[in-house]
Amino acid sequence: MLDFGLAKHQADDPTKNEDENDSMKDQKEKKKPYALQKPANTALRQQRLKAWHPILSHSTVLPILFGMGVFFAVLGGVMYWSSVRVNELTIEYSSCRDEAPQSGPPENIPSKYYKYRFHSKHDLKNMQPPQWSAERIQPGPGRENNPARYRCTVSFSIPEQLDPGVFLYYKLTNFYQNHRRYMKSMDYLQLLNKPRTADELQSDQCKPLGRDPHTNLAVYPCGLIANSVFNDTFASPIMLDESGKEISTYNMSEKNIIWQSEYKHYKTPTYNASEIVPPPYWQGAEGPFGYPSGRYEEGKVFDPSKNEHFQVWMRTAAFPHFRKLYMRNDNDPMTVGRYSIEIKDNYPVNMFHGTKAIVLSTASWVGGRSIVMGASHIAVAALCFLLGFALTGMQLARPRRVGDTRYLSWNNPPKQRT
Repeated sequence: MLDFGLAKHQADDPTKNEDENDSMKDQKEKKKPYALQKPANTALRQQRLKAWHPILSHSTVLPILFGMGVFFAVLGGVMYWSSVRVNELTIEYSSCRDEAPQSGPPENIPSKYYKYRFHSKHDLKNMQPPQWSAERIQPGPGRENNPARYRCTVSFSIPEQLDPGVFLYYKLTNFYQNHRRYMKSMDYLQLLNKPRTADELQSDQCKPLGRDPHTNLAVYPCGLIANSVFNDTFASPIMLDESGKEISTYNMSEKNIIWQSEYKHYKTPTYNASEIVPPPYWQGAEGPFGYPSGRYEEGKVFDPSKNEHFQVWMRTAAFPHFRKLYMRNDNDPMTVGRYSIEIKDNYPVNMFHGTKAIVLSTASWVGGRSIVMGASHIAVAALCFLLGFALTGMQLARPRRVGDTRYLSWNNPPKQRT
């Protein structure tokens, strides 16, 4: 009954059937046969552009291999030579508070804790070894329950003059700044002084250090990276005479230790001190990133745009053993003599079974003292020579006849000989 009614309705409206038939005819007419569905007949669409295709034969491959071997050998040798000319002194002070004397004269640092790397040969056995001493810093009033802080004084000898620039780094081992969760634990908008609520920070990358659990206020700066910032401090080296008296200070600057583009990621905050709190590890601590009261005060909110040490730390390292620049001197040479550096030991490393050290170094056009770049280029050169000699021996032992390359051109075949 329904079908009959539908057929009757269509019969009553013949114009509708004609329109549907016309649209179906148009679709059939627009659809082209498959053979005609091809790109336009142009050089680009039909892949007829002119190109040069190298023909790999022993007369072309062998010179290229030997040429690359010579190039990489020369470049790697120059890079290696420049790298080993960098002077470097590394002193580990992780055990200073435990092994260094806290009373009496300083003692020699065990040889396993320091390393000299100078390009000139020196008799280090006859040179006075580095020494250290430790002093416990008494906590201020109301902070008697805080962890003990120490001042470590390290003295060392410079066997030859260090030409500028001279750089002082701190070095950490077994610290995985490259962990995915750690690297993402920061908020760029907050560091750029964009409005961010505690709930937004807690639900975004800064979780679980976006909101303070006691006050429910926003943590500034939030995240794991800022919370674990390195807070040991180093004074400029002081030159000593033979009796250990201070002669002069080799002034080193803590400015210009960041990349030129890094300062763009930080702005001076305009948050009210009552709206934010410092990260957990900053609360109650002392030092450059410490707030003993556990809260910010008006006019004393941390400003990341003016703290280059914070910006250096926020640029995460790619490997678990890394060094970061602390201060530098680009103008004055560091003359031969005995020096001492005062270190305020605040940063714990035992919790992650790591170590910390100071590195006094110069630089070359390839950077610091690292033979990896030069050695890798020399290894590539050796591989090129090895392949070259192997292919040469194979060609001499069992030579292969090279075909007539003119037959590779199908468009212009060679004429038949008569």
